[in-house]
Amino acid sequence: MMSTTLPDLRVVAFGFHEVVERPEDSGFHRPGALAYKHRPEVFVQYLDAIAGGPVPPTLVDAITAGSRGDRLLLTFDDGGVSAMRAAELLEARGWRGHFLITTGQLGKPGFLARADVCELARRGHRIGSHSHSHPNVFYDLSDAEMLEEWRTSFAILSDIIGAPAVAASIPGGDMDARVAPAAERAGARYLFTSEPVLRPWRHGALLCLGRVCPKVTTSVAAVCEFAHFRGFRKAMAVRRVKQALKRLLGPIYRQRVRQAARRLPRPRQDRP
Repeated sequence: MMSTTLPDLRVVAFGFHEVVERPEDSGFHRPGALAYKHRPEVFVQYLDAIAGGPVPPTLVDAITAGSRGDRLLLTFDDGGVSAMRAAELLEARGWRGHFLITTGQLGKPGFLARADVCELARRGHRIGSHSHSHPNVFYDLSDAEMLEEWRTSFAILSDIIGAPAVAASIPGGDMDARVAPAAERAGARYLFTSEPVLRPWRHGALLCLGRVCPKVTTSVAAVCEFAHFRGFRKAMAVRRVKQALKRLLGPIYRQRVRQAARRLPRPRQDRP
């Protein structure tokens, strides 16, 4: 099936993860996760920069087939318990976000409980899937395994919120030509990628959206640029180089990830 870019619509989607005082308090403890754990005071500065942009944050389901112009979306991956703090910071500005949950982690130390997910939905945030088990490299899965990851996660989330969960984001960020079709077959209507592009594209009934994912090293000025719909060409060039290196050095990369994970401290067993 051919993908079709939407030429009359631009969407800036930010992909955040944790908002924490201490990295070990929320979310995954994998080496790659640490780069996305923002201190609250820095995250507030990011929100200030976004508020200074030309469009306020909205929700993805406000984007229809005929949408034109510019939109800005805020997403949070993984389902760490810090999602509750992030939601409060958004709500203080009258905003709502998209919380994309790794359902296999629900109720575990550092992660949201089912009641938390239900509460986020009740308060007007959108709930979606970040897969069930969060494979490090999603495109390494078989077609059947991809489909099962999405279906299992959607079923759990739909049961929690009492409505269909139709948004998803790709664990690890990288994708191949099979990822979007698997998400569509599982019932997704919106798929957040980690491709830093402004123009969404359709794969059948599925709307695919690029994202920029600030790291702890990302400056407030850079977030401000993205919020003004600038800087995406450079971000894409950097991502393409990183993707090429990751694929070239795939076995070495995976081995180092496993070794680094074994050196990390174990998560606390008490819930914040």
